[in-house]
Amino acid sequence: MCCGYIGIRYEKAGGIVKASKKRITLDLTKPEKTALVGKALSSEVRLEILKLLIEHSANISEIAAAVGLPASSAALHVKVLEEAGMISLVEKPGVRGAQKVCGMAFEDIYFDAFRHKADHADGKVLQFPMPVGNYFDCEIAGNCGIISEKGYLGVEDFVSSFYCHDRHEAQLLWFNTGYLEYRFPTYLMKNAIIREVAFSFEICSEAPGYQNDWPSDITVWVNGQEVTTIHSKGDFGGRRGRLNPEWWGDSMTQYGEYKTIKVNQLGCYENDVKCSEKNLDTLCLREGNYISFKLGVQPDAAHVGGMNLFGEKFGDYAQGLVMNVKIDNSQTERETH
Repeated sequence: MCCGYIGIRYEKAGGIVKASKKRITLDLTKPEKTALVGKALSSEVRLEILKLLIEHSANISEIAAAVGLPASSAALHVKVLEEAGMISLVEKPGVRGAQKVCGMAFEDIYFDAFRHKADHADGKVLQFPMPVGNYFDCEIAGNCGIISEKGYLGVEDFVSSFYCHDRHEAQLLWFNTGYLEYRFPTYLMKNAIIREVAFSFEICSEAPGYQNDWPSDITVWVNGQEVTTIHSKGDFGGRRGRLNPEWWGDSMTQYGEYKTIKVNQLGCYENDVKCSEKNLDTLCLREGNYISFKLGVQPDAAHVGGMNLFGEKFGDYAQGLVMNVKIDNSQTERETH
């Protein structure tokens, strides 16, 4: 995954252009759109224009003066950025008539290099992103906390913070023992044959500050059944997480390990290593209105080292919890028998 982040939210107010929070998503099934964005990013002048617009909106004359070009040349660069969907133009009344004011129209860019393979190999892959704050249920004990991209939600080490009204904004959660349960909808899978279900996330132990050598045994449950225990080596720091906001201290948890729990008809796998004989049928993944996925640290675990779960704005990986379901969507189970 390749992601670039610009951590500013924009909106239109008082005649000034401020772009809404939007992600530009690219993949090889959209060559036209991908080429336009690639072209827009291939010019140092256009990169300078983007840097300018991150700070404040500007008209063509102001952009031309800032980059040291004639207004006609600056206008051509602006057109390329607009065609790529990276900036927006809004007319604003002026002394000499209306003028076009430019502002940022995106927050980040995500390029999925393997999307075309997923869509064509063994059927189709359905993706269900789940913000880490959108847990259905939780049971938390010990030192704990929940924070958004902008700051703390609730009060650190108060379990009640995990029930705050804005917990859906969470980008990093931690606790000593307990669990978080997420429920993924199944309505898109009702008339399809499920071949594989996979959950991916970034996770690590939870220590005071950070401790690279701080083992923790993190249990994984699928539909209420224990499928594996992830052995986390530590609560990682010593360098900043690639996505962490500037206000987050260097002495705190910085990043985790990327984990994938995959279930198919042959069993359950942790990062492609088989960890359980439980499969799609024994876990009832073809039934019900939702699929339950739980992560937690049990009080009687061999290593009670807590856990940190990262959202898309913290750590090294630009995602929260994601469920991918590989299906044959051309026929139902009944049609195959």
